[in-house]
Amino acid sequence: MPLRRRILVALLAAAWIPLALGVSAEEGSEDEGSKLEDLRAQILEARERVGASEREERDLFERLEQLDRSLDRMASQLADARRLAKRAAEALARTEARAGEATARLEKTRAAMTRRVVALYKMGEVGPLRVLFSSGSLQDLFSRASTLRKLLDHDADLVARYRRDHEAVEKARSNAEEGVRLRDLAGRELESRRSEHESERANKTQLLAKVREDRTLERSLLVELERAARALEEKLVSLGESSRLDVATLDAMDFAAQKGKLPKPVRGSVQTRFGRVVDDEYGTETFNKGIEFEVDHGDSVRAVAFGEVRFAGWFRGYGKIVILDHGRQYFTVSGHLAELFVEVGQTVGRGDTIATAGDTGSLSGPSFYFEVRQGGEPLDPIGWLD
Repeated sequence: MPLRRRILVALLAAAWIPLALGVSAEEGSEDEGSKLEDLRAQILEARERVGASEREERDLFERLEQLDRSLDRMASQLADARRLAKRAAEALARTEARAGEATARLEKTRAAMTRRVVALYKMGEVGPLRVLFSSGSLQDLFSRASTLRKLLDHDADLVARYRRDHEAVEKARSNAEEGVRLRDLAGRELESRRSEHESERANKTQLLAKVREDRTLERSLLVELERAARALEEKLVSLGESSRLDVATLDAMDFAAQKGKLPKPVRGSVQTRFGRVVDDEYGTETFNKGIEFEVDHGDSVRAVAFGEVRFAGWFRGYGKIVILDHGRQYFTVSGHLAELFVEVGQTVGRGDTIATAGDTGSLSGPSFYFEVRQGGEPLDPIGWLD
């Protein structure tokens, strides 16, 4: 039996205790007063249990929302860690390429120096003098001296170049070692963020499994979602009263004329339709004011028509949402989003990507929620899509 029903039965039983016991005035006021105190204590205990149950249900909804926000932050940190790891790997590849080029230059310089050493060895110690004094004329002497000077300058340049190339190789090797360290550090950071993200997602999965196993908790979440739907309706009504789109723009886009011709906001198929839903166990009714698409996490979400972004952020019960104002009280609502690409006040065109699909605010994993509204009145989106 669900917790609330058990508590209700306890309250009713407590209320009928005096009749069941057959208490009469003749049995004494003290005995009656004692039983009355017991009755009051039982009623108080039952009320406390009801209050605790309601607090648990509210805490559950808050916990799910906190998990969604935490997962969103961790997803952002994970993306940052991936970018850092990628940049570190690319930087290391560039550094290793420069180290290879420096080593190649050093080897080339070393080879040139080796050839000069061999040539000098063959000439011997008096080789340069023999070259000078074997000249046939003064002009020939000056020419040979100039040639020897150039050879000396060339040799000095080889030595200096060798030193520069050697220093460049050492620096490149040092940079490569630092690059390896940064790459490994970025890899560890990425692994840590990934582990934290997976752990938090497991927490959400376990909490949702608990909800699905307990029909009372599941029903309480549906009640909370009904409240969230009413809050969204009030938000849309207030936005409609303060529309900032001018008449010329409204006439140009004419949202109503596009009924039945709007493109799908995502590429997935519809898994939950618009309209009345009856709970099998409780027989209670809820009303889906939008539709849900089956999507993969990260799928592109597009605007179905020209409009102005009137809301972009977290909304209780729907996760991250984007509300587009299409003029004349017409709005579209996109929910359960992951990454938002638009800001309030920005105008978007038909087919523009406004976000990516996710599972924020969703009780069933990745999905995309979509509404079409005229003021506070929900319209079946199926009739508007091509």
